[in-house]
Amino acid sequence: MFVLGDLHLSFGSDKPMDIFRGWDNHVEKITSGWNDMVEDNDTVVVNGDISWAMSLEKTEKDFEYINNRLNGYKIFIKGNHDYWWSTKAKMDGFLLNKGFDRIRILSNNSFLIDGVSVCGTRGWINDDSVEFDVKLLNREAGRLEMSLKEGARLGGRLVAFTHYPPVFGGEKNYYIIDVLKKFGVKDCYYGHVHGPAVKKAFTGEYDGIRFHIASCDCVEFKPVRVEP
Repeated sequence: MFVLGDLHLSFGSDKPMDIFRGWDNHVEKITSGWNDMVEDNDTVVVNGDISWAMSLEKTEKDFEYINNRLNGYKIFIKGNHDYWWSTKAKMDGFLLNKGFDRIRILSNNSFLIDGVSVCGTRGWINDDSVEFDVKLLNREAGRLEMSLKEGARLGGRLVAFTHYPPVFGGEKNYYIIDVLKKFGVKDCYYGHVHGPAVKKAFTGEYDGIRFHIASCDCVEFKPVRVEP
């Protein structure tokens, strides 16, 4: 099993990524890095910022690329730029209607893959000084708890995937961290971080949880293997 976040695809929209340093030819880098590592029966968690499309219907070209040109099965988690994200029922229906049979949606649920219960949520910023952010932090913690409860029911080893980093520089998102600790999660993979901000990205163990970064440009556009 692998994870790679922040694909930032724009086949169906006008949002070029090569204007950003290090993102030139990023689709070609993703394709070669992904398919060199991932076999057709493997699973890759794509933990957010998948497509720049502004509506679910406009994701078709991006999803077609992911479904047909990248090896393996894919599990999607929402990122902060996934404005197309909708209800799970609507997204599942869209995937079925378009024949995208190698993509699944993780939203308040879990998938059992090779003995691992794949759980997760988007997460949020590590700041609760504003009431609006407190509301979102509590909501994301609740969604993570629902996912982990389902993962525990499935019986696999609980592994968490978020978009936002629960630990970033000196900041700690205890809304998320406390839920991870409650369920005994030992590994959490996150994305969202780019460019110079990678200096603040925490990788290593904090409070008994190992944190791993998996945003495209921080891992050379190659999927990260989920530790056994």
